[in-house]
Amino acid sequence: MKRVLILLILLNCNFIFSQKTFIPDDAFEQALINFGYDDVFDDSVTTSSIDTILTLYINNMGISDLSGIEDFSSLSELFCYDNQIEHLDLSNNYNLFEVNCRSNQLISLSVKNGNPTGLWYFIANNNPDLQCVEVDNVAYANYNWLIDNSAVFSTNCNISSVYDKGYEKKLIKIIDIHGREVEEARNQIVFYIYDDGSVDKRKVFK
Repeated sequence: MKRVLILLILLNCNFIFSQKTFIPDDAFEQALINFGYDDVFDDSVTTSSIDTILTLYINNMGISDLSGIEDFSSLSELFCYDNQIEHLDLSNNYNLFEVNCRSNQLISLSVKNGNPTGLWYFIANNNPDLQCVEVDNVAYANYNWLIDNSAVFSTNCNISSVYDKGYEKKLIKIIDIHGREVEEARNQIVFYIYDDGSVDKRKVFK
């Protein structure tokens, strides 16, 4: 019985240490190898070697896909600017404190991680195709974070998924590009914020 128990413990430990995180982007994996977090070029990295990493500086490395970043569970600082990243989901990275992902090719970006005020430094400008950044707290993001004027913060960037048949969203408030609430929009760009978390950007010239 004792031998069986020891064998089960050893097998369980082996399973824990052999868990892998999928890293499909070759440039991202090469960066992890260069940093000493990986040693085999096989589109994966041992999860236990990355889940304690606090800082990751991977700017200007030709990376187009950061899939696998969700398993960097202790990550506090992420600097990935000047790459070709199109999609970035940081919703599982609860400990983020600083993020700089400017000058990429972002189409989608989520920092809705359940810790809206924990991230004090956030820059995502110079991503001209990015229209919406998903966040926990729109007001906090508007006041503290930097994105292009062509993009907005919202609690739900996938607006089509929130509509139920017969449901009519209600306008909560109108804000300007600085996050200040306005009573009446005149000759400016404003954002209509609705109760379903969606945001409608409008150019008002009158």
